[in-house]
Amino acid sequence: MIERLNDETRPHHAEADSDLDVLFRRETSATDYMLYLMRLYGFEAPLESALMTTPTLDLMLNLRERSRSSLIAKDLMALGLRPVAVAELPMCLTIPSFRGAAEALGWMYVCERATLAHSVIRHHLLTRFPIEMQNAANYLQAYAGTAGGLWRKFGTTLDHVGRHPAIADRVIASAHDAFRAQRRWLQNEQISTSARAAG
Repeated sequence: MIERLNDETRPHHAEADSDLDVLFRRETSATDYMLYLMRLYGFEAPLESALMTTPTLDLMLNLRERSRSSLIAKDLMALGLRPVAVAELPMCLTIPSFRGAAEALGWMYVCERATLAHSVIRHHLLTRFPIEMQNAANYLQAYAGTAGGLWRKFGTTLDHVGRHPAIADRVIASAHDAFRAQRRWLQNEQISTSARAAG
């Protein structure tokens, strides 16, 4: 299923990865990183809430060890954002309530795939602004030392759920929906305006 997801969602990958470009520019600052985390928090926090209420999903995966929105909030506060400002950040309202594991896993794939690049991003940002990153890399190092194992476990779960072709198709369709929703959210200029005001 991982191979099929990688293949069939490939048209989305370039755009999804381009959302990280701001972190790799020569002039990237701690403020750019903070704005990126603000946008990310608005997507991952409501997604995690939806995953937590998905029937039977918690029996397949340890959702708590994969929950990272609280770490994003911690990083934002380390970068200077007040707790009340974090609580008032805009949230993505287009994330659905999932009827079952198939739909939830398709959405999870988008965020779990992103974690594969976190160690590279963290290393790069440490070279750009090491002092700020000392206490603001909790999200990026959430899977430090365990990323490979968690990715394999995720793949095993996908294989189990996607044994039946119709269910596998639902996983794929949900992943497409998730990529599109994440792209619309991260590119929303109103989020940037709200985020800058909160900062």
